[in-house]
Amino acid sequence: ATLPKATILDLSCNNLISLPSDFCSLMHLVKLDLSKNRLQQLPLDFGRLVNLQHLDLLNNRLVTLPVSFAQLKNLKWLDLKDNPLDPVLAKVVGDCLDEKQCKQAAVKVLQHMKAIQSEQDRQRQQKLQAEREMEKKREAEQRAKEAQERELRKREKAEEKERRRREYDAQRAAKQEMEKKTKKETVQPRKPASSSRPPQPPRHRHSWSRSVLRVLLYVLLCVLLAVAACKLTELRHQPLCISISTLFEDVVAALQNHKTLQNMLQQNSQQ
Repeated sequence: ATLPKATILDLSCNNLISLPSDFCSLMHLVKLDLSKNRLQQLPLDFGRLVNLQHLDLLNNRLVTLPVSFAQLKNLKWLDLKDNPLDPVLAKVVGDCLDEKQCKQAAVKVLQHMKAIQSEQDRQRQQKLQAEREMEKKREAEQRAKEAQERELRKREKAEEKERRRREYDAQRAAKQEMEKKTKKETVQPRKPASSSRPPQPPRHRHSWSRSVLRVLLYVLLCVLLAVAACKLTELRHQPLCISISTLFEDVVAALQNHKTLQNMLQQNSQQ
């Protein structure tokens, strides 16, 4: 890493198991020899070595290559012999027994890795598209749920308003009915003037009048009996009977005078 502008690097025959993460910062490399090591994989960002033209990976333990390998657009020579490559990749690489075959291997591997990269990009795009669609679907479902909840709250609010209105109307009707009943009990209706039937006196007044009449009749009867006794018996010479007789004669005279006066008034009215 302290030699970032190195162009040729030979690390063959060093029993390397892996390469450090900052190895791909040597972006000026043109020729790289990693043959006869024990590399099981290359760094994922191996494609940063965009100026690489010659790559020797002979006799390692590689099975696959990183997808970023497709970015080595200047690669013109590649040797992957004696590696336990994946059957599909091994068929693409072919043999590298001479200069021509190694050049063809570089071209074919680049094309294969570009196809893999395109497929991965397509799958990634599909995945992103599916995630976006799923997100849109969740948002649509959320909006629909919120709209449904708003509609439910609106309907509940309307039902509550209607319930309160019915309660208010019922209370108002009950109040009016109570006022009518109270007014009807307080104010008694007058009977029509055209009715020929005289109003009936209250039952208690009728009973009271009868009682008074009975008392008067009883007193009158007693008086008449007393007068008869004083007139027809020997008691007429008693002072009490004399007083009763005198009082009786005065009353009779007063009644006769009252009758005479009534006749005179009647004659004057006729004239």
